Amino acid sequence: MDITTLLVGLVIGAALGAALAWGYARGSVLSARTEAVLGAASAREELAAATSERDVLRARVVDLEATVADDAQTAAALRPVQDALARVSTQVQTLERDRVDQFAGVRDALVRLEESTATVGRETQSLAGSLRVSSVRGQWGETQLRRVLEVSGMLPRCDFEEQARGTNTAGEGVNPDVVVRLPGEKQLVIDAKAPMSDWLAAHGEDVSDEQRAAALSRHAKALRSHVRTLAAKEYWTAFEPSPEMVVCFVPTDATLAAALSADPSLHEEAMRERVVLTSPATLLALLRTIAYTWQQDALTRSAQELLDVGRELYQRLGTLGDRTSAMGKSLARSVEAYNALVGTLESRVFVSARRMTDIGLSTDAIAELEPVETAPRALSAPELVEELDLAAGPHGRPELDLDQRPQPDDRFSARASGTPGR
Repeated sequence: MDITTLLVGLVIGAALGAALAWGYARGSVLSARTEAVLGAASAREELAAATSERDVLRARVVDLEATVADDAQTAAALRPVQDALARVSTQVQTLERDRVDQFAGVRDALVRLEESTATVGRETQSLAGSLRVSSVRGQWGETQLRRVLEVSGMLPRCDFEEQARGTNTAGEGVNPDVVVRLPGEKQLVIDAKAPMSDWLAAHGEDVSDEQRAAALSRHAKALRSHVRTLAAKEYWTAFEPSPEMVVCFVPTDATLAAALSADPSLHEEAMRERVVLTSPATLLALLRTIAYTWQQDALTRSAQELLDVGRELYQRLGTLGDRTSAMGKSLARSVEAYNALVGTLESRVFVSARRMTDIGLSTDAIAELEPVETAPRALSAPELVEELDLAAGPHGRPELDLDQRPQPDDRFSARASGTPGR
């Protein structure tokens, strides 16, 4: 019983084991088949993806080949531009080097300019300090005036006199800085002692706007006072003939402009006082006008001298015409006398001489004499014959008629007939 049960159990166990083994084997086969199906599907998907990627890559290769071809054409077309860019780059580098050098030069120039500006500032302060002294200021004004005279072109002809002396109608001695000589022996007086101390004070260091305005107002008043002083001296009476005015020279344009700006009525009052306020610019224009007037006056004198010489030459040509005509008449009379002599010889002397040859007393033939057929040429120029048409010229010369001289055709009407010439 136990063995049978055991056998039955073994058989059943073996059957169950076989069943389990078959089931497991079948499951493995199914799993492998499923995996194979899935792997094939995955492979097909990968193949499709690879094929698609291949097509994309192929299209990209085609595009790249076309792009490369286009790039080659573009590169060929852009090669001149590339060369030009290379040249521009080289030039830019050169310009950059030059810019650096120029910048260094400009920097050095700015340094020198700064030093020069500082020097000019110091010298300006020194000049301003010196100009506060009245005598130095007067000398500087005279120097500026002389420079304007030189620039105006008057120096080569010495058309002005410095530090001239004169006496006005009040008996006072006056000594202007410059007297300019005008055409017609007239004279123009210029004074160069304009006040400047207040103007210099207005441009000093650490001067407020109020202080500057006050200083400029004092400057205008000082210049007005100087104008009245010049008017009272009446320079034009000391240097006659002279225009009834005196020129007040202010050494700088800014100095005069500041005074006129502070006192606009100053110029009008100066004109009423017969004082002309001038700066270097306006005085230069005035002096150049005077120099031009001198040139025109010199041209007028030269033209008058030329006219006088021409008139004298014309009169001498008239005298020469008279004498030339008289010489022509004398030559005509000499020709008449010669031709008369030839006629006499032909008709009176040579006739008898030829008879001696005819009778054999002489074998030499007598040469025939030819009359002079050329007459002196008549004067035709009006400059030479103008006075010949007058009955008596301005010098008492009688009229000379050249048309009554002997004519060549009338001297001998028939030489063969023995008729003597006139």
